[in-house]
Amino acid sequence: MLNALEVCTTVIVGVMVGVEFCVAFFVNPILNGLPGDNGLRGRSHGARLLGAVMPFWYVGSLALAAIWTIAGWHHDGVGLVIVAAALLVLSVVMSILLLVPINNRVKTWTADGLPADWKQQMNRWDRFHYVRVAVITAAFALLVTALA
Repeated sequence: MLNALEVCTTVIVGVMVGVEFCVAFFVNPILNGLPGDNGLRGRSHGARLLGAVMPFWYVGSLALAAIWTIAGWHHDGVGLVIVAAALLVLSVVMSILLLVPINNRVKTWTADGLPADWKQQMNRWDRFHYVRVAVITAAFALLVTALA
């Protein structure tokens, strides 16, 4: 049963890392290259869609890592899982404090009602997101290592 939990946790975190990596390095750069307000409209829609799903994914991943820690307390690699869980906590805190406030503003923007600093806000979100991707990628690498 522990093996199934370990694999499930690792796969769920790995897919989350893949989605966030794709957003950071492919989707947002593509949207930023679109003419007019098309990129902004895409980012606004993405903020609504992913903003509804990702909290459950992040918290669910953290919960699975915590369960793995408890269930595997006396097994090899539990230290790696604890550090991975701590990194997932950091990613949730970063999301709540840094990314969600910007995301909440972005999802309400329209081409007619943009703040003067909208590009700076998007760049700020992107920079925070790059750091968050690095944090969850490190957590994923630790989980994979603990799995071995």
